[in-house]
Amino acid sequence: MAADSTKERILDISLQLFSQYGFSAVSIRDICGQVHIKESSVYYHFTNKRAILEELGNRFEMIAGGLMQRLDDAVAQLQGEGGSGISGGAAAEVFFHDYLMDDFCNRYIRLLHMERSGSEAMRQAYDKWIFEEPLRFQERIFNALIEKKCIPAADGEYLALKYYAPIYLFFQRYLLGGELTEAKKKLFLEKAEEHITEFFKEMGGV
Repeated sequence: MAADSTKERILDISLQLFSQYGFSAVSIRDICGQVHIKESSVYYHFTNKRAILEELGNRFEMIAGGLMQRLDDAVAQLQGEGGSGISGGAAAEVFFHDYLMDDFCNRYIRLLHMERSGSEAMRQAYDKWIFEEPLRFQERIFNALIEKKCIPAADGEYLALKYYAPIYLFFQRYLLGGELTEAKKKLFLEKAEEHITEFFKEMGGV
């Protein structure tokens, strides 16, 4: 097994175990047993278990940050002169498929959810990427839609909360516990799409 592939396998198995059992409950020996390597191989790539967690966190921040930037760029296009940009449904597609249902992101969010009660850093990360950033983006897109007269005038912050609260509920129910199956993803999408349809129907907009 090449060095790079060994490192990636260690990260993949570590995240799988951390997201199932919690960071503290998983040992280096547990990771080695799943990867089928000696402990020395882990220490060749990482100084300790905490370093594995930090690498996973850095990767998640890059992915999540990149996703939010893509969405922000789409909103900027909508706000621009003659911009057609992005609809609520199109933004939801990106957020659902590339974030909440992405295998890596979903596992890391599960880990944050598990560890946030015992770690201030994990709590802050969970709040940032599950509440603050999604609500900030949603508020921006609603304000842009209001400005373009795609939906009636209203408070963008309130609309973001009203829109996102059921999405978070469905995420908790279908995507955050147990195995992430295709059946659960389908249920989540069905419920979320029903909500989005009704939300914009009530708004009388896009």
